[in-house]
Amino acid sequence: MVEHSESAALAFRDVVKSFYVKDTFIPILKGVTAAVAPGDIVALIGPSGSGKSTLLSLCNLLITADAGKVFVDGINVLDWNITELRRKVGLVFQTPTIFPGTVRTNIELARVLQGDTFNQPERYLQNVGLSADLLDHEASELSGGQKQRVALARVLATEPKVLLLDEVTSALDPSAARDVEEWILHIHEKNKTTMLWVTHNLEQALRVSHWVWLMIGGQLIEVTETRQFFTSPQTELGRLFLQGELNGQRI
Repeated sequence: MVEHSESAALAFRDVVKSFYVKDTFIPILKGVTAAVAPGDIVALIGPSGSGKSTLLSLCNLLITADAGKVFVDGINVLDWNITELRRKVGLVFQTPTIFPGTVRTNIELARVLQGDTFNQPERYLQNVGLSADLLDHEASELSGGQKQRVALARVLATEPKVLLLDEVTSALDPSAARDVEEWILHIHEKNKTTMLWVTHNLEQALRVSHWVWLMIGGQLIEVTETRQFFTSPQTELGRLFLQGELNGQRI
């Protein structure tokens, strides 16, 4: 973990975000400050509704912060060209986004939308453990696990340096989930991709990450090395969370 945004692959400094719902502002993020070192995998965990997905969405300008700053490679995200930012920072959701057409069309789409030519979709499909024989199959006919891998391949086709993963295996059956997880780790090992990985699966967090960020009620409660967090959390809230006593709780 790094402390300074200038040397971090991804950093947050005093980030605040609220949403306007039914004539009132609901605070979601309350002064989040943390940074991810290049090549690290951080598991972002916490009860539902604690702001994890919102934090990810700030990183490639799906939304913007109300206050504070988000940095990618030491540069404020607001100063990036948005096309270059989204090439640099890939985001994969819990439910895979699959577009009409073939697997080939789905993988090529990200690069085409960015104005690039793209001639090797099979390489990215193979990088997520799928056969090139699937390229001309209708993407809508794939299994859930295959669709998630195609969505991942589409993001990888932009060759991101930072990968944001939002519950990417939670909708899959256990076997497919482990397959996708293992291929993500294979990609990390091969490319040293920096990853911020939201998961509710604590066993997965332990398996995949170098660091754990525990978020509760829009605040980062712990930023701790993974093994240390699971053996000796540094806060009482961390201990209670591991005991399953904070489900849905906000502070």
